[in-house]
Amino acid sequence: MEWHEMLTSGYEGVLRTLQYTLDGLTEEDLNWQPKPDCNSIGWLAWHLTRVQDDHIASLMGEEQLGVKAEDLAKYTSPDAETLLGYQKAVLERSKRYFVTLSPQDLDIVFEGTPFKPPPTRGMMLMGTLSDSLQHAGQAAYVRGLREGMGWH
Repeated sequence: MEWHEMLTSGYEGVLRTLQYTLDGLTEEDLNWQPKPDCNSIGWLAWHLTRVQDDHIASLMGEEQLGVKAEDLAKYTSPDAETLLGYQKAVLERSKRYFVTLSPQDLDIVFEGTPFKPPPTRGMMLMGTLSDSLQHAGQAAYVRGLREGMGWH
């Protein structure tokens, strides 16, 4: 297995987790919050995709595919199909990007982030994957809070 295939498999795992978690949910389910100051399932799904979209777009020197951060204040989750469509589009662009990179490209320091020291491209890709998997797990957890045991 090549390194980019392993990375692709990890990012595909985020989509699989989201598909499983969002399956059968209504917009009411997607917007439900355990408490008013907690994130909803829909927000978590959108946020993890937006972060992946932002980070991959930045590494590629391109614009994001989806919603911009300034839209956060008025965020209401769209339906599950729309959330998954956004994730699929970001995943496909990410996969096309991965295969363009050489092992040496992964060691290039990526300037312009708030991180100290600045991360390499490889660190950015792995950090984004880690963050996405954590948020996908959080969305599944919130679904469990809403529906109780047995939803899966």
